[in-house]
Amino acid sequence: MIPFDYAPASDTDSAVATVTARPGAAFLGGGTNLVDHMKLGVASPDLLVDVTRLPLDAVEELPDGGLRIGATVRNSDLAANPLLRSRYPLLSQALLAGASGQLRNAATTAGNLLQRTRCSYFQDVTTPCNKREPGSGCAAIGGWNRYHAVLGASEHCIAVHPSDMAVAMSAADAVVTVLGEEGERRVPLGEFYRLPGDTPQYDTNLAHGELITSVELPPLPAGARSGYRKVRDRASFAFALVSAAAVLVTDGGHVREARIAFGGLAHKPWRATHAEEALRGAVLGEEAFRLAADAELRYGQPLPGNAFKIPMARNTLAALLRELAFVEERR
Repeated sequence: MIPFDYAPASDTDSAVATVTARPGAAFLGGGTNLVDHMKLGVASPDLLVDVTRLPLDAVEELPDGGLRIGATVRNSDLAANPLLRSRYPLLSQALLAGASGQLRNAATTAGNLLQRTRCSYFQDVTTPCNKREPGSGCAAIGGWNRYHAVLGASEHCIAVHPSDMAVAMSAADAVVTVLGEEGERRVPLGEFYRLPGDTPQYDTNLAHGELITSVELPPLPAGARSGYRKVRDRASFAFALVSAAAVLVTDGGHVREARIAFGGLAHKPWRATHAEEALRGAVLGEEAFRLAADAELRYGQPLPGNAFKIPMARNTLAALLRELAFVEERR
C-alpha cells in the first residue's frame, strides 16, 4: 500500500472542498471496499477524508411516509430499522443477503452504493482491465466470465455491479442526495449509475469531490408487497449470480403496478422496464411472470461462460413474483 494522508472531516462543506481541491483524494466511510482495493494496488488515493464522524447517520421518517437514510448509516443498523423492515421489506432483505455480519457492521449506505466491481481481473493488477487502466483491454471477455454481465455490457467492459442494496433501492425508486462545490443536487438512482460504453472507468455520474449525504425512499404504493431474492454459489458472503427485487401491487387477480430490478446481470442495478410494462394489467400467474421476464431478458447478450444467467434470472424473477402474489409477505 502506498503512503497517503489522512484527515477527519469536521463538516460536509469542508470535506467536499478538501476532496475537490485534490485530484488524488477520496472519501473514506466504512472502508470495506476502498481499503481492500488500496491493499491490492487497484486504488491509490493520496488523501483519505474520513466522513464517518459527520452527522449523517440517522434514518428519518419523511412527512409523506417515506424515509431519509443518512450516508453513514451502517448496513446492519439499516437492515434492523423497524420502519425500514415494515415499509420496505425488499431493502431489509437485500441488506441481510449482502456480505457477512461483520462487514454489515462496518459498511455504510453511501459506501455500499459506491462499491466497485468484484471482477477478478479488475482486482488483479497483473491483468489488462479497461476499468482500472483505460485502453489496456478487457481480460474477462475472452477469459473467465461466469459472474459477468449479460445486459448493458460493451466491448470495453463486461463487469457487474456487486451491490444487493442498490438493486432493492432501484426497485424502490430511491433518490440520492449529493453535495458538491456548486451545492446540493438530487439524483434518481436510475440516473446515478452509468453503463460502461467506451468509458468503463466511470461507474457513476458523480463529479470528483461530490459527497453522498443521504438517500430518500418515497413511500411504496398502497397495498404494495415487496421482496428481494438472491441466487449465489454459497449460502453466505457471496456475490449474486442473479438477484431480483420487486414491488408488486395486485387488484382482483391482476397486476396493477410492478417495479422490478435485477442484480448480477449488468454494470449497474438493472431496472427491468420491459418486464414492468409486460406485467401491468396481466392476470396473476406463472405464465405472466415468465413472459415478463422474457420481455426483459430477450435483450441479453450472454457469453459462453455465463449463458446460464438468462434462465436463472427468469426463474428467479418468477419465483419472487409468485411469492409476492400468493404468499403473505415476510415481516
